[in-house]
Amino acid sequence: MNEQSDLSMKNDEVLRVELEVFRHEHRDLDDAIRALTERGTADQLTLQRLKKRKLRLKDRIAQIEDRLTPDIIA
Repeated sequence: MNEQSDLSMKNDEVLRVELEVFRHEHRDLDDAIRALTERGTADQLTLQRLKKRKLRLKDRIAQIEDRLTPDIIA
């Protein structure tokens, strides 16, 4: 099942909870990337994987926000 159909099967309350979880995880990844970069202890592959995960979360957050925000007909 793809992410888009997965979103359509969930109610708004479930999506709001997921949204908060994903936002929290996104902030945690940001902190981890910053810490590893500042210490200089991470290899490039690890940083690249963390950044990729962060981007996927950002996309997922945007999808959920779009689903929760009603369309405005102008």
